[in-house]
Amino acid sequence: MKKNGKSGDCQRPYRLAHQVLCITGFNFQHQSLIGYVELLLHPLREDLRRIKINCKQGRIYRVLIQDKWEAPFMYNDPTLEICQGDARQRNLDFFESCHLTATNAVNADNASGEVTIKIPQEVVPIVTELKPLRVSIEFSLENPQGGLKFVVPDLDGTMAEKGAHLFSYGCENSSRLWFPCIDSYSEPCTWKLEFTVDINMTAISCGDLIDTIYTSDMKKKTFHYFLSTPTAAPNIAVAVGPFEVMVDSNMHEVTHFCLPHLMPVLKHSTGFLHEAFEFYEELMSSRYPYSCYKQVFVDQAYMDRSAYATMTIFSTNLLHSARVIDQVPVSRTIMAHAIAQQFFGCYIAMQSWYDAWLPKGIAGYLCSLYLKNAFGTNEYRHFIAQELKTVQDYEQNTGAVILDPSELEGPAPRLYFPVSHPHTLSPKFAEIFEKKAHLVIRMLEIRIGRELLLQTLNKLLSLATQAAQQKFQANTWKNMLMSTSSFLKIKSTVTGKDINVFIDQWVRQSGCAKFFGNFVFNRKRNVVELELKQDMNAKGAMKYVGPLTVTIQELDGSFNHTFKIEENKTKFEITCHSKSRRNKKKKIPLMTGEEVDMDLNAMDVDSPVLWLRVDPDMTILRQVTWEQPDFMWQYQLRYERDVVAQTEAISALEQFPTPATRLALTDTIENDQCFYRVRMEAAMCLARVANSMVTSWAGPPAMMTIFRKMFGSHSCPSIVRQNNFSNFQHYYLQKTIPLAMSHLRTIHNICPPEVLRFLLDLFKYNDNSKNKFSDNYYKAVLIDALVNTISPAVSMMHITGQGPTSTLLSEDARNILEEVTRCLNLEKLLPCYKCTVTVSCLKAIRKLQRFGHVPSDWSLFKSYASFGNFFDVRLAALEALVDYTKVDASADCLSYLLDLVENDPDPCISHNILRMLSDSPPFTKKEESLLSTEALVERLWKLMNSSTSHDARLRCGGADVYHALYGRTRPSCLPIPESVMVLNLKDKTTMLNPSIIPDISESDLFDDEEDISFSTADESHTASEIEAEDRKRPAESPLPVEEVKLESNIDATIQAVSEEGSAFKVHVKEIKQPPTSEPVVTEKHREEGSAFKLKIKIGGKLPRPEEHRKDSTPPLPCIVGSPGSTNPLESSYAKEFLKFAGVNPDAIPESPVVPFSLSRSSIFASASVASNDSFAGLSEDSSSLPALSVRPKTPDDNIVRDTPPPIAVMSSEAGKDSATRDEGSSKHHKAKKKKKKNKHKHKHKHKHEKAEKGERHDRHDKDDGKSEKQTSKMEISLPFKSPDLDEPSSPEFEVI
Repeated sequence: MKKNGKSGDCQRPYRLAHQVLCITGFNFQHQSLIGYVELLLHPLREDLRRIKINCKQGRIYRVLIQDKWEAPFMYNDPTLEICQGDARQRNLDFFESCHLTATNAVNADNASGEVTIKIPQEVVPIVTELKPLRVSIEFSLENPQGGLKFVVPDLDGTMAEKGAHLFSYGCENSSRLWFPCIDSYSEPCTWKLEFTVDINMTAISCGDLIDTIYTSDMKKKTFHYFLSTPTAAPNIAVAVGPFEVMVDSNMHEVTHFCLPHLMPVLKHSTGFLHEAFEFYEELMSSRYPYSCYKQVFVDQAYMDRSAYATMTIFSTNLLHSARVIDQVPVSRTIMAHAIAQQFFGCYIAMQSWYDAWLPKGIAGYLCSLYLKNAFGTNEYRHFIAQELKTVQDYEQNTGAVILDPSELEGPAPRLYFPVSHPHTLSPKFAEIFEKKAHLVIRMLEIRIGRELLLQTLNKLLSLATQAAQQKFQANTWKNMLMSTSSFLKIKSTVTGKDINVFIDQWVRQSGCAKFFGNFVFNRKRNVVELELKQDMNAKGAMKYVGPLTVTIQELDGSFNHTFKIEENKTKFEITCHSKSRRNKKKKIPLMTGEEVDMDLNAMDVDSPVLWLRVDPDMTILRQVTWEQPDFMWQYQLRYERDVVAQTEAISALEQFPTPATRLALTDTIENDQCFYRVRMEAAMCLARVANSMVTSWAGPPAMMTIFRKMFGSHSCPSIVRQNNFSNFQHYYLQKTIPLAMSHLRTIHNICPPEVLRFLLDLFKYNDNSKNKFSDNYYKAVLIDALVNTISPAVSMMHITGQGPTSTLLSEDARNILEEVTRCLNLEKLLPCYKCTVTVSCLKAIRKLQRFGHVPSDWSLFKSYASFGNFFDVRLAALEALVDYTKVDASADCLSYLLDLVENDPDPCISHNILRMLSDSPPFTKKEESLLSTEALVERLWKLMNSSTSHDARLRCGGADVYHALYGRTRPSCLPIPESVMVLNLKDKTTMLNPSIIPDISESDLFDDEEDISFSTADESHTASEIEAEDRKRPAESPLPVEEVKLESNIDATIQAVSEEGSAFKVHVKEIKQPPTSEPVVTEKHREEGSAFKLKIKIGGKLPRPEEHRKDSTPPLPCIVGSPGSTNPLESSYAKEFLKFAGVNPDAIPESPVVPFSLSRSSIFASASVASNDSFAGLSEDSSSLPALSVRPKTPDDNIVRDTPPPIAVMSSEAGKDSATRDEGSSKHHKAKKKKKKNKHKHKHKHKHEKAEKGERHDRHDKDDGKSEKQTSKMEISLPFKSPDLDEPSSPEFEVI
């Protein structure tokens, strides 16, 4: 099914050729700017009368066309308030539906926008001749909430002395937040950019710096940039501040900008950059597409990397000195990725959001190749394996990730957010989307070969370069944009290969293949019988059809076998090249070509197989669960040279806690030839294996001997040597072993005392005086290890009610707390790089609180979470506050966190708070919590609905939190709505009121089973029983006859079903005792204390309140008649039912009865008067109709109330009939009847004739072939005629 919006640019009746952006003044004190834009538009149609552009937050003063005629304009932004005018609906599906509608209403890809400009009559002749239009817009921006960040430190001095600066930011299509534009990637144009700033400031923007002009008073200067390469508005950015400038010594086209006093770390951090440029240019055989490149490092950045045309805005947190080790690979990878985005993402942009996977995936693919070149193949393969696992976990636990859903066949997988626009995406989904796009491009490389893929990329760049050099025409710059179809066309042209099947399987579908496999060696036939199964029923799984490689390591070498996977369960036979050998030691050739000596005593003497691997090169998105003996995993760990294979073996060996496993892991840790990440994984696994072998473990604690051997002093191994981190492998291992040892536990589940003393000695003897590298990360890990040794304390409460005190601390806990406090206080005096020690100390204190060793108090974390602390410190404190909120159910702490989300100056902090709350919610929809209040729901709803219109990522993050707390349904803490479930007896369908609860899945709607009982409190009689029963059924599904059970004809009552106040149903159930004549029905209160009653509504036109006063006869309830009876009063239990309802059965006149059957139809229907097919609760007149309630009779029953009951809905059939006969009917009802007169003419006539004859007319499904004997029927009859009805109608009733 083709989505609309795929080719939105073709819908736009004009094209943009050039744009001028001139900011004439920046005011840091008031955080404002003023300027104007000029757009050169080429009309494509003669009837063009309106121009739509994008602009948010700004104030537009006037619009001029051709610099002569002032044009009227209108501003309308539905995204300011997503659910406008809604007072009741609080479910997430409704919000996301409105969110998508509002976003599409201003989507530039759909030729829409917030500002609509009407072309004056004087300009119409110019449009008719299809001549260019120059549209000038004067605007200002005051105190922007998003899109443009003013960073003004609270210090003394001028703005330049304080380091005040500003920069643009946002996710895709966010340029509209700071200047008027056509905010679409499909509308590239050339740019002229002018920025006037103070004399001490520097303005950096896209393109080449043409000139810098100073004013006559030398107080201001204007920077003129020109971007000759056609570029879309979302790729335009600006940064202004007192930046220090450094031209790259190796590439003069590259310029670096940083804030004052950061030049030394800037030089070291960016010294490698020329290597990345050279690598990319050589890889793709194409030069860097722009003439310059600028890197700007700012404070309070929106994200670590924001790439724009010819420039990238980075966070200052990426800068590091030469003494730091851990930050180097992180910063280099991020900067290299930004350079790759200059090729694909900025220079070649996406045609529409459905094509975003191509530039994102190609940029990620290029970055991974640089990672492989810079850090080695092992690091690259480990990185790919981690990316693959992340994507698998998300699809299995959260939802499907479809890269291009534009041509999806059938319904798209249900997510709680739309995926058709970047402003509606969950931030988590956006991250996984980028990772999966990279993996798919890598799979494509494996499928067609690297050379052919690189030739395709070179062809794309060549076509874009040719297009960029041409002057504007209608389709001149189309090669600057990339779409899935154009990519496939170029791919076919260059390679001659058809990859449509590949695209359909991995780009237009979601999921990962899940394989389960094992094998058996057949000694007689010398074959390996291999069995592979696919699990397609699991969430996030897909059926894979295609080739799959299996690698088998035999005694004579390693061999690859490729099989065709077609079925869910496949069996293969692999003929072995080797035969079993009796000699126990032999040189075995490996896949790498080297030969190693192996001890073959552990293996099966009859089998030549050492180990097997499925898809060793990760050629597809898959998850493999492989079964083989433990000795094979041990061989694979020891002798396989692939780091991914070794990591898989370590994970599998955790399930085999044996001495052989212990030895294999120990040898891996000590092996200097092994990759350092594998050694780290082995250390962590050995701790878990040691805990499983705690009863049989002999010798000192695991890894203590290894650590002392590697890092202990030669004269006294118990004392660690002075730090020397020149060997990076040993450095990472020196950090990991203490952390792994901290997880060791005795048989009593406490940390061994010698391990704790060992860790405290590491603090005591830590000496970094002669080390040229910083030990801040090492000390932070030691603090983490120290706290991991803590076990939960036995809580002791005093009479005073106070918690644990320092006097009650154990000696071990006291030592740990003292060490943590000492490090924290020292950090205040001498902070280390990125305050890593403070971060670990805050995590340690929170863990001590959670385990009951120190009083639980959040004031310390609140002080560290306040604005002004370093970013990482704030994140650690906020993480502790989120944990405190969850464990202690603190409403004040949760309110404080939401205050930060709403008011914190750093947008990245707000985003991370929402991320933490969604990852670790204080409660879920399945839990009862004191935090779940109506006030919290309203606050979160306001946050999503209107408070975050300036930041799409923040708005979607709020939706993530709302989903984590309440799911997609209406929160149960809200009051019960008036009309929850509506069922249509005629159409035999039932649905939840769409204004209250959306069409949702069964698992989301019903999570907790709740039973609500109604009982009477009469002392002398047994009351009729009304039980609650959970009948789970999705909305809008037919209610089958099996759900209405009638066991006998004795007596009946009505059973109400409630699910957390969100849905009601009715169940007719027999009881053996008839109700007494004067029962008393009590109301069952919900937890909030609000009562609800069981009411029965009769279809048909009931008298208005004014008419009702004229009639002294009170309205009567429905009467249950026996099957086959024409008079409902003939049965004794019908009379009992009337007595139960408080009505005298003798006072009811005999009248024709029109019964109906409940079989094969929905029991409840509350259709609106206004519509023949609509459901209850949607009619404007419904509030004026009285309702009939089943209740005890009171002396006031004959008194007519002035105020009718709140909600009553009459049936569709009755509404149609009464609309024909009632002279006082509204025009709306007459129009409704006239519209459907022809459609139902014969049907109405047939029913009226039967009613006049008094014949029985059952409402059942005519297409149903089952006999009436198979279904027992229950008839509910209307024993009287409505005063305004000549003919009886089929009644319908509902429970509210």
